[in-house]
Amino acid sequence: MTADETQPPSRWHLAARQITQGSAAIVVLAVLLAFAIGGVMIAVTDADVQRAAGYFFARPGDTIVAAAEAVFGGYAALFRGSIYNYEAETFARAIRPITDTLTFATPLIAAGLGVALAFRIGMFNIGGRGQMLVAASAAGWVGFAVELPWGLHLLVALVAGVAAGALWGGIAGLLKARTGAHEVIVTIMLNYIAYYLVSWMLRTPGLLQAPGSINPKTPAMQETAVLPALLGPQFKLHLGFVLVIAATVLVWWLLNRSSLGFRFRAVGENPSAARVAGIDVKRMYIVGMLLAGGLVGLAGVIEVLGTTTSGFTSAVDAGIGFDAITVALLGRSTPWGTFAAGLLFGALKAGSFTMKTAEQIPLEIVTVVQALIVLFIAAPPLVRAIFGLPSPERTRRRQERAHRRQQRLEVLAAEKETAR
Repeated sequence: MTADETQPPSRWHLAARQITQGSAAIVVLAVLLAFAIGGVMIAVTDADVQRAAGYFFARPGDTIVAAAEAVFGGYAALFRGSIYNYEAETFARAIRPITDTLTFATPLIAAGLGVALAFRIGMFNIGGRGQMLVAASAAGWVGFAVELPWGLHLLVALVAGVAAGALWGGIAGLLKARTGAHEVIVTIMLNYIAYYLVSWMLRTPGLLQAPGSINPKTPAMQETAVLPALLGPQFKLHLGFVLVIAATVLVWWLLNRSSLGFRFRAVGENPSAARVAGIDVKRMYIVGMLLAGGLVGLAGVIEVLGTTTSGFTSAVDAGIGFDAITVALLGRSTPWGTFAAGLLFGALKAGSFTMKTAEQIPLEIVTVVQALIVLFIAAPPLVRAIFGLPSPERTRRRQERAHRRQQRLEVLAAEKETAR
């Protein structure tokens, strides 16, 4: 046994373990607390509340009523814009918000699964932006430059994009396995490389730039390469949502039902112990980042073939690569938890526009709520202190004392039975 095999897990692996083993109660309370603070911000920025606050000491009830109306109106608008518009005249318009939520959530779920899978192996995949850009470029080029029949064209574009994302993510895994380079630094640098590489290709005729155009934008995707709509042309929801459901099931099966998933989880728990047990840790890093990059790449493919089919620019990732980290954290790096977190963030994004137009609530408030969710999830002791919850260490000690007490009672009962 070498010294490398006996060294304790690094702080990065310990952090990944805490992420994947966080309490579901803490996640729920973090979300509720973030929404509560968001309600305070809505009330503070409301014009009626500000006017009523001018004579608060004379008539405090006016301020309280105005604040309650502002918060209720804001979150009601969020519901109308993300779930169901009960003020709509037709059923199709009433259910359009939920389809918009699913559309916004689709790439978030795909990219979140890639980040979550890396977390389960004890790696931090911060390279979502680069993996999305490379995947979008590969899928987009196939989508507008290659002539293929319907069905086959979409499949080839999908495979090309996912493969490109996997290879870009695999670079980080390979460098970590072969040289020990830290994946956080490598993936961040790969983001910059991908961004400037794609920006150059978008400005170069014959590569990604549309023929005869001076703008850094691709041509429109061919109809044979576009993800078909699921509910008709009046809705934005497309086949990409079905693909992310399949991806979620696949990742769940991989992590919980396959031998490869067992090795992934063993490496994520303790790479040194996994190495002693005969697991090729370096190979797991490479394979894990290949799969993670492919999942994040799927998000890029969905964007160019399902959302921005008229052509895309270097901003095609739209911040999804970094939002995916938040989604994976909120989902405790589990497949279905990530799926649910993606739906929540999709709803926040879809509903924020209605909050802006109907209630004049700044879009930045929703962004702050998302950031607060991550902050509270990353600081469980703070959430426990706010809600008066016992710490896990205190609970563990209480359980141990109860177990010892039970053992003593059983021993006394056995002695009495023997004395009889």
